[in-house]
Amino acid sequence: MIDLYYWTTPNGHKVSLFLEEAGLPYKVHPINIGQGDQFKPDFLKIAPNNRIPAIVDQNPTDGGAPISLFESGAILLYLAEKTGQFLPKDLRGRQEALQWLFWQMGGLGPMAGQNHHFSQFAPEKIPYAIKRYVDETARLYGVLDRRLADRPFVAGDDYSIADMAIYPWIVSHKWQSQRLEDFPHVQRWFNSIKERPATVRAYELVQKVNPPRA
Repeated sequence: MIDLYYWTTPNGHKVSLFLEEAGLPYKVHPINIGQGDQFKPDFLKIAPNNRIPAIVDQNPTDGGAPISLFESGAILLYLAEKTGQFLPKDLRGRQEALQWLFWQMGGLGPMAGQNHHFSQFAPEKIPYAIKRYVDETARLYGVLDRRLADRPFVAGDDYSIADMAIYPWIVSHKWQSQRLEDFPHVQRWFNSIKERPATVRAYELVQKVNPPRA
């Protein structure tokens, strides 16, 4: 059993995507970041950076005590190694997947996150900041589009943790002032993942945990 500490954000969706794809049993513990649950002492013991997602694996492969992890990229890598799924086993394939996982963690996620902040949530609209992050997000979409021009998934022929890390950030493309029609290879890849049964199940958690308000 995996305890998933989760909220309905792109980073939260990464882990639910994996758990649904792998068929691992898990229990959701909602962490309402709008109400400050991420600062509660019990959660900070698991995730000292006060960010979701986090997990506790009650049955680690070494047979020892439960193990907790924070940081979505580290969680995806841990789960891939635990299950032997969604990470190529050959040297070159593994490095392809990992470098794109880290590309998302270090590039697309932070830049799109700042895009969301300045365009959607900042109390003052700062044109320079909005343009800066919209333009950088567009550049990164272009990088991804070129990558997907000759392969079905980011790391090659097979769906991997790199795709799971990137996809939830593309879901929010309208918030980021991006049009998928401008990135046809990203659009094709996005639609193929959107239709996966595990993706549908993962996003159904939104209705259970944090349904959209009218």
